[in-house]
Amino acid sequence: MRPTMKDVASAAGVALKTVSRVVNGEPGVHPATAERVRAAIDRLGYTRNESARVLRSGRTATIGLVIEDVADPFYSGLSRAVEDVVIEHGCLLLSGSSGEEPGRERELVETFCARRVDGLIVVPAGEDHTYLRPELEAGTPVVFADRPPGAGIDVDTVLADNAGGAMEAIRHLMSHGHRRIAFLGDAPGIFTAAERLKGYREALGGLFDERLVSMRPPALEAVRADLARMFALDDPPSALFTGNGRYTVTALRALDGQRVALVGFDDFELADLLHPRVSVVAQDPAWMGRVAAELLFRRLRGDAGPPEHIELPVRLIARGSGELLAPP
Repeated sequence: MRPTMKDVASAAGVALKTVSRVVNGEPGVHPATAERVRAAIDRLGYTRNESARVLRSGRTATIGLVIEDVADPFYSGLSRAVEDVVIEHGCLLLSGSSGEEPGRERELVETFCARRVDGLIVVPAGEDHTYLRPELEAGTPVVFADRPPGAGIDVDTVLADNAGGAMEAIRHLMSHGHRRIAFLGDAPGIFTAAERLKGYREALGGLFDERLVSMRPPALEAVRADLARMFALDDPPSALFTGNGRYTVTALRALDGQRVALVGFDDFELADLLHPRVSVVAQDPAWMGRVAAELLFRRLRGDAGPPEHIELPVRLIARGSGELLAPP
């Protein structure tokens, strides 16, 4: 059978309370006694009974994280940053991918809550989060990242300046003479895609042309067809703005070497090694993950202030593709 704390106390010749203090890192134990207890722990192979600790404290030392897709470099960067903060606080991270399916998001959240996680960080796939109300009323802190919760739920939220970044990208292309700028973005029901479309449209003003907009998942053949349609117009685009890193890579494949000015939202690996090097509006997923996680642990420490809505700045990185001049 697995050794117990009583076995350790017997082997070390000390009281059960002394073993408990050593195991939990509490003061009041003579160094020599503590060393004798630790030696007995090593010799017996004792490990703390987490289930018993949870029953005593009411805390599981676990955090739940729901993201869109762990295979997406943006979300893997965010997830790693959250995990680093969770580990710094001596906790364990449980995570899962929703795959942009609201039902899967809810299933993951409810599974984590059934396991009594101490807090949640959610990148939402759906727009209805009323199912979270029982957990919020029970005191479980929740932080939304990258996208806000649906109407009726007001909790801590950490976003990027999506619209502002899109406006900066379009103004940058316009400063190099471009007036016909196409937008290739993800499905319009996704908050970040809709915000980037909003910034694109506002920056263009009266130059906005609905025919130069395509919003759907970035499948290669679909992007090729959209670009072929746009380039066949009497006044085709001379520049592209792509709405996320996956879309930028797909558009580059679809262009197959065709020289078009381009700025993408989100940086991606090897963007600085292509020819021309790819200009991007970069957000920092690791920063977003860390801010969200640190905010969650503030709540767990007892911060009961009103919900915070944080918008992180983005930055334009000019590498070459966005600086190609418009044809005369």
